[in-house]
Amino acid sequence: MSAAAPAPVTGWRRWGAYLALTLVFALACGMLSWWQWARRAETVDRVQLVERNYDTEPRPVDEVLPALDAWDPEAEWRPVVLRGEYLADEELLVRNRVRAARAGFEQLVPLRLDDGAVLLVNRGWIPSADTVDGAPGTTPAPPEGEVTVIVRLRPAEPELPGRTVPEGQLSSIDVPGVVEHLGGEGYTAVYGVLASEDPPGELPQPLERPVDDEGPHLSYALQWIAFGVLAFIGLAWAWRRERRIASLPEAEQAAARAPRRGHADADAEDAILDSSGG
Repeated sequence: MSAAAPAPVTGWRRWGAYLALTLVFALACGMLSWWQWARRAETVDRVQLVERNYDTEPRPVDEVLPALDAWDPEAEWRPVVLRGEYLADEELLVRNRVRAARAGFEQLVPLRLDDGAVLLVNRGWIPSADTVDGAPGTTPAPPEGEVTVIVRLRPAEPELPGRTVPEGQLSSIDVPGVVEHLGGEGYTAVYGVLASEDPPGELPQPLERPVDDEGPHLSYALQWIAFGVLAFIGLAWAWRRERRIASLPEAEQAAARAPRRGHADADAEDAILDSSGG
């Protein structure tokens, strides 16, 4: 004799389980919404930082960076004035810099300031060439001799361990590593994105201003909140439907719970019956 099938979970136990699942789903939606709100706050802060600093009047570098290892995140994109001489023989190319869906390099040239310290200048973007490693055969030459340069400050990028690159190239703008390789003193926490130089030299394509777009984080946050609310609305609708069916005579309850056939199914069955003469 086969064992009897377990009795189905009904009544408050079933609806308690539904409520628990709905609460878990709503909690997950709330956490995802909070995450999107946090992402939006970070994006808004970045946009506001660019708006505050990008077009301000350039200041002497030692006023913004009082020490060689100094860095204030609030100073990102702030223009500073540098006076010195490019070390063109120490030029480096930073790999895998994409622009308009095209791979390329950024030209990084050390600038030795009048006080002897070095600050790395990102002069712009160069498209990849049709070579084995994509490196261009020639690069725009910076001006020789004394030059006055205006750059916008950016924080140093982290080193990418385990990356092997050809000589004269970098996988990231690892400022401390480059300064150590050059020897002597240099700014180790920042580099500068070229805004202008006088006298001007040959220039690569200038780096673009950051886009002041908050992204879709706000709409995503509101959508996750809506999903959580809809879960409770769906649970309430199902509970009311169950109460309505429970108020019907017992003979009608099974038919009320059965899924309704679509019109297309009914028409197809009628056509079969007609064709068989039923």
